[in-house]
Amino acid sequence: MEKDYSPDLITLIDEENVEHCFEILDTVEFEDKEYYALYPVFDNPEDRLMDSGEYYIMEAVTNGNDWELSEVESDELIDKLSEIFEERFEEKFSDDDFDN
Repeated sequence: MEKDYSPDLITLIDEENVEHCFEILDTVEFEDKEYYALYPVFDNPEDRLMDSGEYYIMEAVTNGNDWELSEVESDELIDKLSEIFEERFEEKFSDDDFDN
């Protein structure tokens, strides 16, 4: 059976109504909340080369029947979530996956 390697994409609209496309790298639940690790998607390959390679961590917030992603304000929480995501990335993208 073939694995599906197509990225999960999401488009977010900022305060100025500008759309930004992101790849969803992973999601985790932490302290009864859901968090997303997002990496920007670039139309121009040169922009990707110039990018710092950093990803964004956003919190899923429910608003009635809808939900939205919100910035995580606490540096301490971002540090903890970064540790969790980094461990998961190492497991998910280990060299063993590429040996087959």
